[in-house]
Amino acid sequence: MDLIAIIRIAFRALARNKLRSSLTMLGIIIGVGAVIAMVSVGQGAQEQAQQQIAAMGSNMLFVSAGTVTRGGMRMGYGATKTLVYEDLQAILRECPAVKAAAPGSQTTGQVVFGNDNWATNLNGTEPQYFEIRSWPFAEGGPFTADDVSTAANVAVVGETVRKNLFGATDPIGQTININNLPFKVVGVLQPKGTSAAMGQDQDDIILIPITTLQKKITGQNWLRWIMVSAISRQASYPAQQQIEALLRDRHRIRPGQDDDFFVRNLADIADLADQQAQLFTVLLASIASISLIVGGIGIMNIMLVSVTERTREIGIRMAIGATEADVQQQFLIEAVVLSLAGGGVGIVGGMTASYLITQTLGWAVLVSPAAIVAAVVFSMAVGVFFGFYPARKAARLDPIEALRYE
Repeated sequence: MDLIAIIRIAFRALARNKLRSSLTMLGIIIGVGAVIAMVSVGQGAQEQAQQQIAAMGSNMLFVSAGTVTRGGMRMGYGATKTLVYEDLQAILRECPAVKAAAPGSQTTGQVVFGNDNWATNLNGTEPQYFEIRSWPFAEGGPFTADDVSTAANVAVVGETVRKNLFGATDPIGQTININNLPFKVVGVLQPKGTSAAMGQDQDDIILIPITTLQKKITGQNWLRWIMVSAISRQASYPAQQQIEALLRDRHRIRPGQDDDFFVRNLADIADLADQQAQLFTVLLASIASISLIVGGIGIMNIMLVSVTERTREIGIRMAIGATEADVQQQFLIEAVVLSLAGGGVGIVGGMTASYLITQTLGWAVLVSPAAIVAAVVFSMAVGVFFGFYPARKAARLDPIEALRYE
């Protein structure tokens, strides 16, 4: 008996019991749909985390002032004063894996515009900071190198500051007071949202020339941090090693002594977030797969019932020349057809569920072709696995005993 005829007989047999076949497929439909929806949620979370980290900067390393022990007390981040502008120049000069670097210092301040005021973070830096952070402008542009050299009173504001301080007013060209000093707004940054690494609002910020911050606001001549961009993501690890070796040498730190600086590699954060998201996806998919197994057991149960009901039919087929392989193929194909039909409906259901999750809960979901292909293959495997025993049982029936069966 050829394969086409076997498939035709299988479809005809399933069509005779439409309700039972539909209920049998329900377990596979729910299982496949649940797997696709859960994997989509996990992959969406993974993609969102990577986008948030990528939004922090391009192949970025964060070099910051470190800790120091004074009078038996261990001070926290930023307590040392050893990170200076000459360190930045040395990094650019002596670290071949480094593409660009921007100095930085920070404080907080009260900003006033008209009758409104807002407490925010004040960061002093240089124009290349915006390129390193891959931070585009919504309006205006960055301050210039001349503004840095002359310690000009110019400012770039984040979206949170713009919204709370200016409202519907166009901020470009407006004068704001920062700690009682007048500053002209030259740019507004595109919103970036919450930092995946720090958990802070990246848009609640005002950036001014570092010389202006140091000379007119803080009075500090050291740096709190240096933003570094490596030439590529793969080069970020060599860049980290080069920077650490260089700063230990420049700061005269002997072997065995603690560093007086930190170097944080965003690639490490991205890898950790990726691993966590993958674990989350596997966990969700594993839980959803339980319903697929239940659906497979349902297929096995119905196929065993079908073998019992069609014992006489099997005997007649074998009596007129059907081989054991033909009978086994017939019932195996019936099981696979049930699984694939349920899988097809389940794929549509899973994609619909993913869309509804996005619309109702606002979660990021990503329906990947790989997940759909995996669902189809898995549903076929379920049909073969759980359909094999009933098919084998049907093929091993004694034709004479099957013909006598009532």
